[in-house]
Amino acid sequence: MLELQLDELKEYLRIDGSEEDTTLALFISAAIEYLTEAGVPEDKHGTARYKLAVMLYCAINYEHRDPAEKIEKFNFSLESLILQLKTG
Repeated sequence: MLELQLDELKEYLRIDGSEEDTTLALFISAAIEYLTEAGVPEDKHGTARYKLAVMLYCAINYEHRDPAEKIEKFNFSLESLILQLKTG
């Protein structure tokens, strides 16, 4: 099973140090919940595409943490991955 590790996410986001670890761990948990509620079946959780979807979700939320900033629409890549995971 491919599980996203905190170190992998930090590398993806180009983060050094451990100051953001708690927040990043929260983003990973939220991403898994989001994908489950979006209808991604559990048998897809171990795939590379699932892992990438978690990373994209985390990146979007990490980069747009300002509560005043409005995210009009999730990233097309994330939406595409969710659709693929749900149907394929």
